[in-house]
Amino acid sequence: MRKDFGAKTWLYPMPVLIIGTYDEGGVPNAMNAAWGGIYDTNQVMICLADDHKTTENIKQTGAFTVSFATAKTVAACDYVGIVSANDVPDKFERAGFHAVRSAFVNAPIIEELPMTVECKLIKFNEDGICIGEIVNVSADESVLDEGGKVDAKKLDPIIYDGATHAYWSFGEKVGKAFSDGKQLR
Repeated sequence: MRKDFGAKTWLYPMPVLIIGTYDEGGVPNAMNAAWGGIYDTNQVMICLADDHKTTENIKQTGAFTVSFATAKTVAACDYVGIVSANDVPDKFERAGFHAVRSAFVNAPIIEELPMTVECKLIKFNEDGICIGEIVNVSADESVLDEGGKVDAKKLDPIIYDGATHAYWSFGEKVGKAFSDGKQLR
């Protein structure tokens, strides 16, 4: 038997994305944005309200980074989601983050977050959806496997559970995409 919950913003897994930007003075900012993902082959989308400092920064610089919150960085990543840079201008530093300027876009790479998608702004839709072109993906060597690819277990990204307002760590590998289903042919 099923239980109906009505219309909810529950999607599993919901990645915890940290959006990095610079303001007009080059001051780094970070924001936790759970509502985002791949938009097209080389594009990401993030749902951002107009009143966010991050939104203002992206419109001014035309760039942003998307990093994945990890099990090791839960407190810092949650902090940048509950505090606004409009109220706490140094929230990036208070979170314990350190910025390195991307070589590809005018946005910060957060040293403490081992994987980053670097994006150029394509547009903001009228409903607040920010669409960016992926120009580079970078990952710290500590999260790479022997073949030089990102190892999801080493990255240890967290997901957001909207039903219980909890963060969960990554699970175990349970199958191989584009392969396991072939047995049903």
